[in-house]
Amino acid sequence: MAHNPAFERLVQRAKGHIQEISVDKVREQLMRKEPFAFIDIREDHERQKGYAEGSIHIGRGILERDIERKPFEKDTLIVLYCGGGYRSALAAMNLVEMGYTQVRSMAGGFKAWKWAGYPLKEVARP
Repeated sequence: MAHNPAFERLVQRAKGHIQEISVDKVREQLMRKEPFAFIDIREDHERQKGYAEGSIHIGRGILERDIERKPFEKDTLIVLYCGGGYRSALAAMNLVEMGYTQVRSMAGGFKAWKWAGYPLKEVARP
């Protein structure tokens, strides 16, 4: 998907203030069962099509509002992902602004996870 230039510039500025993590590093952490929060921030309709195994869902629209209701300390490692790594970079910057100290944006997002062949889950249908 081609993004508009202003959005691209905003994301690039955000990426200058946050840390990214590769899908391989995230997968390693999951395999080692290291505790961290792996959060899918995509829209509900995106998650319905599948998600990275081991992730929980807090949509981008409510992340900043609801994150403090979750059992994460401010120093918990939080890995965010979206479709391609753009929205998660913006969200990571906001969580850093809110005082979270170990926030990462998964580089390449769900697309990179899928391309790497890592485990996917499907949303259970009623």
